[in-house]
Amino acid sequence: MAWNLAWDTLGGSSPRRWLHVQGVGARASQAAPMLAPPEGVLLVAAALLHDIGYAPNVALTGFHPLDGARYLQTQGLPERLCALVAHHSCARMEAELRCLSVELAAWNDEKTELRDALWWADMTTTPDGRPTNVHDRIVEIERRYGPHDVVTTFIRQAVPELVGAVERTEERLRVAGLGHLAK
Repeated sequence: MAWNLAWDTLGGSSPRRWLHVQGVGARASQAAPMLAPPEGVLLVAAALLHDIGYAPNVALTGFHPLDGARYLQTQGLPERLCALVAHHSCARMEAELRCLSVELAAWNDEKTELRDALWWADMTTTPDGRPTNVHDRIVEIERRYGPHDVVTTFIRQAVPELVGAVERTEERLRVAGLGHLAK
């Protein structure tokens, strides 16, 4: 279901974003065994849907985590899935810069292993869907958006939280015998 919804909204309109989403979904699928089965399924669904807010027919505010969560809510998807999409990869900090904190607060940032794993999958996948490490991903984002973009400002502020989520997840992967996924 998540794959089809992601494909229907992003596949044709945003080919590079679709590559990224597929890569994040693949990373999440590989990491899912470290979580209890229902959590692993939710991780993969959130990974596949995390960037749905970029789709032209979904983007309303220009802030993709919020737009994606709102869209998923209109589709009747579970509140927790909407919240994971809303708060993926430290979206709270970018929402502050965009003056959208109140709107984003409609969803709870659960701060769990599952949330960390979603951030890990996103922050260790290139725009073309290939695995990378969090530090190279942050540099890539800064270069792509340029020095004066709000995304660059946000990502610089978010580095400690993003790296923390990635490091916690990579330690959990090692404990679960999935250390080969950690870069």
